[in-house]
Amino acid sequence: MKLQQLRYLVEVARCRLNVSEAAEALYTSQPGISKQIRLLEDELGVIVFERSGKRLTAITEPGRVVLEIAERMLREAENIRRVGEEYAAGDSGSLVIATTHTQARYALPAVIKRFVERYPKVRLSLHQGHPAQIAEWTLQGEADIAIATEALDQYPQLVMLPCYQWAHCVIAPSGHPILETRVLALAALARWPLITYDTAFAGRSRINKAFELAQLVPSIVLTATDADVIKTYVSLGLGLGIIASMAFDPERDAGLQAIPAEHLFGSNTTRIGLRRGTYIRRYEYDFIELFASHLTRRAVDRAMVGGGPEDEYQL
Repeated sequence: MKLQQLRYLVEVARCRLNVSEAAEALYTSQPGISKQIRLLEDELGVIVFERSGKRLTAITEPGRVVLEIAERMLREAENIRRVGEEYAAGDSGSLVIATTHTQARYALPAVIKRFVERYPKVRLSLHQGHPAQIAEWTLQGEADIAIATEALDQYPQLVMLPCYQWAHCVIAPSGHPILETRVLALAALARWPLITYDTAFAGRSRINKAFELAQLVPSIVLTATDADVIKTYVSLGLGLGIIASMAFDPERDAGLQAIPAEHLFGSNTTRIGLRRGTYIRRYEYDFIELFASHLTRRAVDRAMVGGGPEDEYQL
């Protein structure tokens, strides 16, 4: 039995039994994967994948057990590599953060600056995407740490660490009539064209839910993944914007004004996601604590073994 055979099994399952797609992802040939899977099945004495001709059609019951163990073995093999790298390389290595534009643009710059000053030999990379992509990258080992607001709690394979809470605000061009409203109401917002985040980003689900509960249908004329894009189109007079409060700066965003909207849309929790069973290197612990000071090494370790900060910290 070889680790490479286990990688083939896991990748084929991840690719929804598409062997060609798995071969492309692993930079190998489709016949090579098929042959190695057959050899492993012969050695185990069980069929992992049901077949119809040359096509894989389903995962067998013993195959699911084999895949679960294979995934665990591959994680542990990766952990051995990470331990070796940490002790051999000292304060050098690599760290890949998967996150959204909002976090990368507004929440992370100061943290990354401090981290780079502390660990100048660590190669730091940011992968930006929507929350589901971020979770998948982390689960597949393409990223070490996931940071997002939406979707991460939908992946039980990730350990969730709550970092901080934030709220939305409504932005409008200076002089807009909405700015004269003493207490902003959803009904008032619904009278104007709105520009906000794409459905998978930055607390958009809370915005949708608030309007639904009020039985209002907002006129959303434009969506974007980037708060700077939203602000640009608000400045052009195309509508009112709903963005994360952290994305508004009165000095930088001259010509725009913001109205707090937490009372309308509630608060959102940004979380860090870590793949369960992963060995965490010292500089990863430090990065996490720089981003959220309450997430000490002890708190992270407790979460990784099942006693979660979600229960400890009411943000």
